Amino acid sequence: MDNFSFVATPHRFRRSMIRTPIAIGDIQGCHSAFQALYEKLSAPTDTPLWIAGDVVNRGPSSLAALRALVDLGPRATVVLGNHDLHLLAVSAGLRTERPGDTIGEILDAPDADSLLDWVRHRPFVHAEHEMLLVHAGLLPQWDTTLALELADELQRALRAPDWRDTLQKLYGNEPNQWSADLKKRDRMRVAFNAFTRLRFCTPDGIMEFKANGGPDSAPPGYLPWFDVPGRRTEDVTVVFGHWAALGLMLRENVVALDSGCVWGNQLSAVRLTADPTQRTVTQVQCEACRSPGE
Repeated sequence: MDNFSFVATPHRFRRSMIRTPIAIGDIQGCHSAFQALYEKLSAPTDTPLWIAGDVVNRGPSSLAALRALVDLGPRATVVLGNHDLHLLAVSAGLRTERPGDTIGEILDAPDADSLLDWVRHRPFVHAEHEMLLVHAGLLPQWDTTLALELADELQRALRAPDWRDTLQKLYGNEPNQWSADLKKRDRMRVAFNAFTRLRFCTPDGIMEFKANGGPDSAPPGYLPWFDVPGRRTEDVTVVFGHWAALGLMLRENVVALDSGCVWGNQLSAVRLTADPTQRTVTQVQCEACRSPGE
């Protein structure tokens, strides 16, 4: 593979946590709900918070939500979601604001440059204590090492001076399947789409980007990415958001966090204990900011 290298840590996962992390689902600009959940958690100030991406957009207070995460400093680990990347693309002139977007206040903020720079330096995947945090999903053909290699390549590119050119090339639906023979641009696009958009794929990893209902809405031949038999990340716990129609779902090695706050449902947090039977859920009710289908 061209220009593709990654130096992995011996065990792939950092083991620096003092306390068990708490993972929080898609905030999407619902700052008041995030504040209510944060207060309800009453977690010690050194408790790591994992945010599953989509901090901004569609909710009424994207700027406040973003600033709240920035203010948490290194305590908050935030992975990039599709709405966060849309914010960067609009700021770079690569995309235009869409009806219902609520990112304009960020773009107009006096500290917009520093906020956007903070977003641009977030990871696509976070690995710690035999867990992976990602916004949308992982292709079943990827093991943990490969997923981290691909995330590292994307992260380095998005943090480089020519990040705008890179981001422009990442948007698009093709190719929609992983191959080790993909050239750099196609390889990065497949990873970009899997990390931030994936819901359904075929057993051999062909991605589908139109269906966004629950698992029973899968087109023929497709299934939720985490249900693909033999998925190569079954040996770790994958924590993700993105899929509001799936809702909160806790399995031994899969934690789905997007419980549809922006649609008037709940904002959810899960304490990620190593023992799956000890994981606890905390939720707050959200005011509907959007109607389904918007």
